[in-house]
Amino acid sequence: MELWQLLIQFVFRLTFGVALAMGVTPAKHVTSGFYRVHLWVLLGLNTFGALVVYSQREAFADTLMNWPLVLGLAIDLVVITYVGSVVWLYEKVQLGSAVIQGVAALALMAAIFATPWANTREPVAVALAILDLVSSGVLLGVTLAAMLLGHWYLNTPTMELLPLRRLVMSMTVAILVRTLVSGAGLALQLGNDQSIDAAFWIFVTFRWLSGLLGTLTVALMTWYTLKVPNTQSATGILYAGVILAFLGELTSMLLSVDTLYPL
Repeated sequence: MELWQLLIQFVFRLTFGVALAMGVTPAKHVTSGFYRVHLWVLLGLNTFGALVVYSQREAFADTLMNWPLVLGLAIDLVVITYVGSVVWLYEKVQLGSAVIQGVAALALMAAIFATPWANTREPVAVALAILDLVSSGVLLGVTLAAMLLGHWYLNTPTMELLPLRRLVMSMTVAILVRTLVSGAGLALQLGNDQSIDAAFWIFVTFRWLSGLLGTLTVALMTWYTLKVPNTQSATGILYAGVILAFLGELTSMLLSVDTLYPL
């Protein structure tokens, strides 16, 4: 699998997670600009995604069942994120929330169809792969959304801390689910493959230290920092969390390319 294909999966997972995180962030405690600006971010991400799918269509045709569908979903995401940003510009909360939910659903569909399923046939492997995709997107999304929301507190310090605390708590739950999914995948992979080399363990160790243990430490540090409360320091800590989550999930995706189970 080429790097571009992994990158597209990453973009769709991240879009799903950020939209989901915005969806669980109560609009009565956060200004509408938060949703509008970050829908623009998703618009840019999926514009890039659509261009990559089209430019690399020959490579995608070899590994995906229906690359035009993936391209169509990416274009749909570009359109709906733009529409959503306009809706939030006029502060239509209910309609804006519905659009965000639509973005999350479309992005999840795009992530599923952008994933090659040829080598995933066992029911357990399929179930773990789906759990891996969903939990990965949630972890990426809530971590990035928490960091972006932390910036919003720097501009609007009078906002309540409930939304940020909720995202940090969601981040912790997502890390625990990721640990269970990755642990189950690793155990099953070791049971089916005895030819494990040192390089495999190096990458697995890096994946667990950065993407799981590292992000969990960041989540706990952020939670206790918000008890001070100090949103500026919490935002700085979440910067590190975003980097660790991105490195961990990208490493997980790279490891899982040639294995039966997600790692």
